[in-house]
Amino acid sequence: MPRQIFQLKMSLAGTRPQVWRRVLVPAGYTLDRLHRVAQHAMGWRDCHLHSFEIDAVQYGEPDPDGELALHDELDARLDAVLGKGSRFSYTYDFGDWWEHELVVEDALTADPDERYPVCLAGERACPPEGIGGPVGYQALLEALADQTAAGLGNPRHAMLRDWAGPTFDPSGFDPHRATTLLRRFC
Repeated sequence: MPRQIFQLKMSLAGTRPQVWRRVLVPAGYTLDRLHRVAQHAMGWRDCHLHSFEIDAVQYGEPDPDGELALHDELDARLDAVLGKGSRFSYTYDFGDWWEHELVVEDALTADPDERYPVCLAGERACPPEGIGGPVGYQALLEALADQTAAGLGNPRHAMLRDWAGPTFDPSGFDPHRATTLLRRFC
């Protein structure tokens, strides 16, 4: 039987303009592997906790103290909990609360000549880690856009620009680079 591939669209909630990615992943992946796909496709550095919510069920890394009622993401295969048209969420960094809205856009037969996962498309750079969630990211975008003398002299704007670093380009995204990272680390 040929392998099934899910075409997923990941959109970062609360960002305007929208930060999103479209990826192809094997339907046999576990949620743990999908976490790695989300990290590398979006551009995160995997230095915070995360969870998935599918049909009101929470999945993630089991809590050794038992305080969080999470189902083990290693035990959940995509094709067992999702299908074409499924909508679910992935939350990364419980402090900044980066919520990703995901949808299974299509279920395809794997191309035997293709290596998976693949990032097909996307728009906009991933926000810098620790920027303060969607509200902090919006403030960063405003600071980067304000090139007036007052904006350049604004201490908060300067701090945000420093946090992002001199090479941060909010409009930049390269799906080929994302695919390279996906294939190397997922």
